[in-house]
Amino acid sequence: MQTVTLQVEKMSCGNCLDTVKAALEGLDGVEQADVHLKDKTARVAYDESRVTTEQMAEAVEDKGYMIVP
Repeated sequence: MQTVTLQVEKMSCGNCLDTVKAALEGLDGVEQADVHLKDKTARVAYDESRVTTEQMAEAVEDKGYMIVP
């Protein structure tokens, strides 16, 4: 199990937070996503053999948000 912190831009409300969390937790291999609006981060616990950070970024970006490297 790995953990990564992603910087998520364009989040501005609780609905944004819920959308990003659902996008991440909907991926096969993501165990848990803790999304924080104040610092605009998502801390994700995941199985690196089942999902990549690139797939996480794509899932979030598909919802209209942006991952900053």
